Amino acid sequence: MPQDKKLFTPASIGPVTLRNRTIRSAAFEGMGKNNNPTQALKDYHVSVAKGGVGMTTVAYAGICRSALSFDSQLWLRPEIVSPLREITDEVHANGAKASIQIGHCGNMTHMATAGCIPVGASSGLNLYSPTIVRGLRKEEIKDLAKKFGEAVGIARDAGFDCVEVHAGHGYLISQFLSPYTNHRHDEYGGNLQNRMKFMQECMEQVMKAAGSDMGVLVKVNMNDGFKSGLQEEDCIKVALELEKSGAHALVLSGGFVSKAPMYVMRGKMPIYTMTHYMDQLWLKYAVRMFGDLMVPKHEFKPLYFLQQARLFREALKMPLVYVGGVTSRKDADRIIDEEGFEFLQMGRALLNDPGFVNKMKADDCYKSGCDHVNYCIARMYSRDMACYQHTPDLPKGINKEINQILQRNGK
Repeated sequence: MPQDKKLFTPASIGPVTLRNRTIRSAAFEGMGKNNNPTQALKDYHVSVAKGGVGMTTVAYAGICRSALSFDSQLWLRPEIVSPLREITDEVHANGAKASIQIGHCGNMTHMATAGCIPVGASSGLNLYSPTIVRGLRKEEIKDLAKKFGEAVGIARDAGFDCVEVHAGHGYLISQFLSPYTNHRHDEYGGNLQNRMKFMQECMEQVMKAAGSDMGVLVKVNMNDGFKSGLQEEDCIKVALELEKSGAHALVLSGGFVSKAPMYVMRGKMPIYTMTHYMDQLWLKYAVRMFGDLMVPKHEFKPLYFLQQARLFREALKMPLVYVGGVTSRKDADRIIDEEGFEFLQMGRALLNDPGFVNKMKADDCYKSGCDHVNYCIARMYSRDMACYQHTPDLPKGINKEINQILQRNGK
């Protein structure tokens, strides 16, 4: 390897050293069942570890029942420590580190799943779900911050090396941060300093629980993705506060699931595919009629978050994780060697091919086979996340939509 290439050199996130600088992002797998881990979840993360990644991230684990949006998400509690330990043990046996993303969905759920009226920074109506939302009381806010810390302890018991706190994408911490969802008139609302208070309390609990042996990453927005949300200037202030909190690394992302979902992943959402897998008939046909208005398209291009991420690299001294459109070894080397980010995360490239990292290591010119049709995203909330290239016998209507998107993408 040339002297100036850092991608396949070890690097540390706090007390945890990774064998290289690649991380499987916390892209939701949809592979849980009854909020428990499954063999499919284990098999996927082990395959990524065998494929050469430095660390794999088990996606979205709710810190309590009210944090859950779907049956296929994990509920991080003592009862699932043993099956999670089976995942982390085998990931470690294949040379990779293991992280788990912890969070609370806030207003993006329903009573049947959450066990209560969905809660958020403020009361109101979440049209995306759709559901009525109750604003959290102060004592509940304090309790949820403590549960973030408790989740770190459970993750340690399950053998995870790191946790990734989800503070972006319109989840609960993000709902407090964003003026779009935070309309409170107490010390948790109003100016940005107040809106950061819940995040600060969560981080105090997380860092205390992480101690000296666990790494802490935080996923943050660089922009909420729409005019009435957080913009880069305030997001940098949030990131600086997280740097002050002692977080070991930030994952730089963007978007709001309930307002600008494709700002996160880019490209067109295959509406027919998404509705094909929905079980509720009323929702299926409503989304089929209005889906293109509900889920606006944001153009995909390689390294699509790079311009924004540079602003954060300039403002921060702490380790930063770039995520967004890494599709080749050339992209990866650029992010680490030229742009100065310590790590990079990948989602769709590793779903398309869990061995992508090893193939990049073997070939300086290697490119991902993912063509960003976004079939995987369209089905992940109703089924498991899967690449259409590895899904046989797709229905005729889905194949037609995939071909139309490929043609629009010039493929």
